[in-house]
Amino acid sequence: MKHRSGAVTPGTLALVAIAILVGGAFVGLIVEAGRDFSGAVSAFDPYLLRVARFTLWQAALSTLVSVIPAIFVARALARRPDFFGRRLLLALFAVPLALPAIVAALGVLALLGRAGLMAEPLSVLTGARWQGIYGLSGILVAHAFFNLPLATRLFLQALDTVPNDRWRLASQLGFGTWAIFRFVEWPVLRASLAGVAGLVFMLCVTSFTIVLILGGGPRATTLEVAIYQALRFDFDPARAVALVAVQVALTFVAVLALRKAGGDLVADATVGIAARRPAQRGWAGRVADGVPILLALLFVAAPMAAIMISGLRADLARLAADPAVHAATMTSLQLSALAACGTLLLAVSLVRARQRMEAARRGGPAGLLERAMDTGAGFVLVVPPIVVGAGWFILLRQSGNVLALAAPMVVAVNAVMALPFALRVIRPAHDAAAARYDRLSASLGLSGFSRLRLVDWPLMRRPLGTAFAFAMALSLGDLGVIALFGSDAVQTLPYLLLARMGSYRTADAAGIALMLALLTLILMLAAEWFGRRRT
Repeated sequence: MKHRSGAVTPGTLALVAIAILVGGAFVGLIVEAGRDFSGAVSAFDPYLLRVARFTLWQAALSTLVSVIPAIFVARALARRPDFFGRRLLLALFAVPLALPAIVAALGVLALLGRAGLMAEPLSVLTGARWQGIYGLSGILVAHAFFNLPLATRLFLQALDTVPNDRWRLASQLGFGTWAIFRFVEWPVLRASLAGVAGLVFMLCVTSFTIVLILGGGPRATTLEVAIYQALRFDFDPARAVALVAVQVALTFVAVLALRKAGGDLVADATVGIAARRPAQRGWAGRVADGVPILLALLFVAAPMAAIMISGLRADLARLAADPAVHAATMTSLQLSALAACGTLLLAVSLVRARQRMEAARRGGPAGLLERAMDTGAGFVLVVPPIVVGAGWFILLRQSGNVLALAAPMVVAVNAVMALPFALRVIRPAHDAAAARYDRLSASLGLSGFSRLRLVDWPLMRRPLGTAFAFAMALSLGDLGVIALFGSDAVQTLPYLLLARMGSYRTADAAGIALMLALLTLILMLAAEWFGRRRT
C-alpha cells in the first residue's frame, strides 16, 4: 500500500497542477464577469455574433478544402504503393505538422502576398496589380496547407487497413475502378471521414496565429484573435470574458462531436511506407492518380520553398549578429526546454499513477481518480492556450506588472498543452515495461532509484526523448500565450517575428522564420529518430 501510495501521489499532484492552471484561468474570467457583469452581458452584441459566425464559417470551409481533396490524394497514393518518391512525399507531408503556424503563414505571404514570388505572374494573369492573399482566402489556403497533408495521411492509414483477402476477392470478381471504390475503399474512408473532418474542424476553430497574420481586418477575425485584440489593444476585459465564453462553448461542442464521431484529438497520422493493395495498371489510371498527387505536392512544397527562398534572401549574417535575435533565440530555447521538462514530469507522474492504480484494483472497475489520470489530460485541449492566457492575464492584472510573468506563463501553458501528445508516446512503453518487469523487480527488491537506473531508464529513455523533442518543438513555435504576455523584456522567436512583421521589416521576418523553421524541424527529426530507435 505504501508503494502504491508513493506512486499515486505524484499523479494526483500533476492533476492538481493542471486543474490550478486551467481553473485559475476560469476564476479570473468569472471574477471579471462578476466585477463588470453588465459590461460582459452587453458584449454579446452584433460584433460578437459576427465574429462567432465567421469563426464557424472559416472552420467549415477550411475543413471542406482540406478533407475533400485529401480523399483523392490518399486514394491515389494507395493505388500507387511503389512509385518513385512515395516515401519522400509522405515525409514531405509530415513537415507541415512540425512547422510553427507563424512560419507557415509567412510562407503563404512569401508566395502569394502582394510582394510574393507569384505576385507578378498573378498580376499578368488577372490583368491587374495583385493585392495579396488576405482575409478568408488567405486563411483557407494556410489551413489547407496544414490540414490537407494531415487528412491525407489519416485517410491513407485507413486505406492501409483493408485486408489482403478483400483485394483478392475484388480481383477474382473482376472489379473495375468504380466498383473497387464503392465496395472496398469507400467503406473504410466513410468510417474515418467524420473523425478526420472533426479533427480538422477542431484545429481550425482554435486557429489563432493563421488568422492573426492573414485575417486582414475586422471582417476576417475569429474569436481567439478578438480575445487577443480585446486585451492587448482595447484592454476591454469584459468583452474578452464574453468572447472566451463563446470560444469555450464552441470548442467544447466540437470536441464532443469529434469524440462521438470516433476521432482522435492527438492523431499522429502514422502511415505505412507500402500499401498492401496491388498497384493499378494502365496509362489512364496513372494519369488519374498522378494529377492529384502532383497538385498536392506543389501545394505543400510551394510555401516551404517560398520560406526558404525569402529567408535566404534576407541578410542572415546581420540577423545572426543581432542581439535581439540572440536574446529571442535563447529565450525560446530555454522556455521550450523548461516546458518540455514540465510536460515529461506531468506525463510520467500521470502514467505511473494510473498504471499502479490499475494494478492495485485487480480487474475491478476503475475509480474516478484513475479515469481522470487516464483521459482527463486530453480535455485540456478543450481550452485553447489563448483562453488560458486570457484568464490569467485578467486575474493577474491586479497584482501589478502582468507582463513580468510572461516566462512562467509560457512554460506552464505550453507544458500542459503538449501533455496529451506526450502521454500518447510514453504510456504504451511504460505500461509494457511495468507488465513485464514489475514482479521481477519486486522479487529482487528493486525500487526507487535502483529500479529507475536498472529497469525503467533503459526501456523508457527513447519514448521520453521522443516526447521531450516533440513537446519542445510545439512550445518553440507557439505564439498564443506570448502574444498576450510578451514585451520588449521577454521575446521569443515567434514574438520577435511578429514584431518585425508589424514594423514592416519583412526581410528580417523572413530570415527569422527560416531560423525558427530549421530549429523546429531539427527537434521533430530528433523526435522521429528517437521513435524509430525505440526499444
